[in-house]
Amino acid sequence: MTDMRRTILWVVFTMSLVLLWDGWNKHNGRPSMFAPPPPVTASAPPGAGSAGAGTLPAPAAAGTAAAGAAVAGQAPAAQAVAEKLTITTDVFRAEIDTQGGTVSKVQLLRFQDQNDPKQPVTLLDQSAGRTYLAQSGLINKQNAGEAFPNHFTVMQALTSERTLADGQNQLTLALQSPVVNGVQYRKTYVFTRGSYAIGVRHEVVNSGAQAREPQLYLQLLRDGTPPPGESSFYSTFTGPAAYSEATKFKKVEFKDIAKGDATLPPAGDDGWVAMVQHYFTSAWLNTKAQPREFRAAKLSDNLYTIAMVQPLSAIAPGASQAVDTTLYIGPQEEKRLEQLAPGLELVKDYGHLTILSKPLFWLLDQLHTLIGNWGWAIVALVVLLKVAFYWLNAKAYQSMARMKVVAPRINELRERYKDKPQQLQQEMLRIYREEKVNPMGGCLPIAIQIPVFIALYSVLLSSVEMRNAPWVLWITDLSVRDPYFVLPLLMTASTLLQTWLNPTPPDPMQARMMWIMPLVFSVMFFFFPAGLVLYWLTNNILSIAQQWFINRRLGVNK
Repeated sequence: MTDMRRTILWVVFTMSLVLLWDGWNKHNGRPSMFAPPPPVTASAPPGAGSAGAGTLPAPAAAGTAAAGAAVAGQAPAAQAVAEKLTITTDVFRAEIDTQGGTVSKVQLLRFQDQNDPKQPVTLLDQSAGRTYLAQSGLINKQNAGEAFPNHFTVMQALTSERTLADGQNQLTLALQSPVVNGVQYRKTYVFTRGSYAIGVRHEVVNSGAQAREPQLYLQLLRDGTPPPGESSFYSTFTGPAAYSEATKFKKVEFKDIAKGDATLPPAGDDGWVAMVQHYFTSAWLNTKAQPREFRAAKLSDNLYTIAMVQPLSAIAPGASQAVDTTLYIGPQEEKRLEQLAPGLELVKDYGHLTILSKPLFWLLDQLHTLIGNWGWAIVALVVLLKVAFYWLNAKAYQSMARMKVVAPRINELRERYKDKPQQLQQEMLRIYREEKVNPMGGCLPIAIQIPVFIALYSVLLSSVEMRNAPWVLWITDLSVRDPYFVLPLLMTASTLLQTWLNPTPPDPMQARMMWIMPLVFSVMFFFFPAGLVLYWLTNNILSIAQQWFINRRLGVNK
């Protein structure tokens, strides 16, 4: 009867964990495991002046107008018809909307879409199911009623080249706005071969009769829907981020922006803004020491912005002023990101164990350079970690082996004193003391290693290098699940074998759970990326080998 009650309690406990996990997913805006995925919220349709094109960020505090005031009345007037210019390089196929010179679509030609391998990854887009744009423009803080050229203003293309030709290193697209309230805005994109960093020069010309103090805003606009194809069994961050030397890297949840609780860096002379999702990111960068402020806003249902606003110094009539920035749109490759701006590599989300994950990725990258295959590099890294933790694991396995030796005596005591729990406890402690066995001795050495393996899990889950990376035979992409479930099945078998090698708990209920829990845990791995399962399988095999060797040396047989 007691066992029956315990079984029921364990079932309730397990179901509670599953429901809690499901509730956590829903709390974070992820689809429920027990419900069909919610339909993608259609973003506002594209078009001039629509919510899809966004609104202007609030101006920076420097100046004469009230700080933080909304920029009302700067909506566009009727203008010429805009067009979308397609730019093709060796890494991009991008669309630049002449309305504001907005980057309205970017396909990354070197990365396959995992839902449609014949198509490249589309990161920025302006369609019925996705709104993700990179915008910039000018704010007239001195007179909100007189708009300066912004991302609503239709611009004119000054250059005709649209394709990066063979042997050509750079492609330039220059755009120019009409004079609006005495100010003209020129925007020049420079695409470089092999680079995801786009140079963007913003030039402001004062064509009026009085000095002007415009403010430049650099804005990323995105809907709050995570990218398609994400699993319910693990979580990755989708949303804005900002960085400054004072506050370092900060992720901003969409829900916090909606509630007005977003925490952004204070005004300063450095920093950047980004929009982050699994494997890829976009970011506006300006590495020069210039004043700037940070903004985040919810524009409409499921549509958010993060922006950086830079006040410019006064521009005399007939004079001009230029600001050079970088727009990064591409993969979260640490080496590339580190070279562009301080802290930009942190958009690769390692979670709370970044201090461990970064050196682990560095080591994995070195092994890949040596071996030339990410799958075998994972295997080699696990081997190195097992060597590094050999003595800790040996202590744990020795403790487990001794527990197996005394297990028959403990079972005999349980039978003899089943109605005398206090005496049973005293006799068990006596045996442990005589045999120098610590029941917790197998746990501590393993617990010490848990942060390292969680950090490695984060590395494998967040590294874009795993996308489309083959291992052997049927494993052609380490970032998606095994198509034939061979690795998860092998991992489940290895987990059960490892359980068989461990000492059997004296309590029958615990003994049953010791077999049930690995099976439940293994089910999740059927939907994990193959690279993660490969790491776990390799770890299991090496652990079994070490444990079997120690058991044999101590004469422990099942």
